[in-house]
Amino acid sequence: MEIEHKYLVVGESFRAQATKVYHIEQGYLSTRPTVRVRIRDDEAFLTIKGASDSSGLMRDEWEYEIPVAEARELMKLCSGRTLVKDRYLVPYAGHTWEVDVFLGRHEGLTLAELEVERADETYELPPWAGLEVTGDRRYYNATMALSQSNL
Repeated sequence: MEIEHKYLVVGESFRAQATKVYHIEQGYLSTRPTVRVRIRDDEAFLTIKGASDSSGLMRDEWEYEIPVAEARELMKLCSGRTLVKDRYLVPYAGHTWEVDVFLGRHEGLTLAELEVERADETYELPPWAGLEVTGDRRYYNATMALSQSNL
């Protein structure tokens, strides 16, 4: 079960706090259910996600590491349903935030995600976390992969 909050990011101060940066290419074989192929630097994964609950906070998720060569072949099946982004891992107040800086047609969009253990878990917002967009389908990666323009 994935339990994840999502926020628009204000400014770029998170970059100085990042401990790691990954380059990510991902494509969608299906959006309902979500079946995603992701190449993260020199690793690759196949991920299956169920539908979100009514709040958009929780959903089932299964992820499997696969060979990068196979991921590149699977990406060819995604027919333009792709995204490219750089992911910054940013520790803040006892949690590690994933901040995605989108490239290509979604350049200019930056989202922060925080995965938590429980839906009622409390956490402190970093100063660069803006409007919460958890549950707003426009900001689901699978939706953006289908969109031909920036939000």
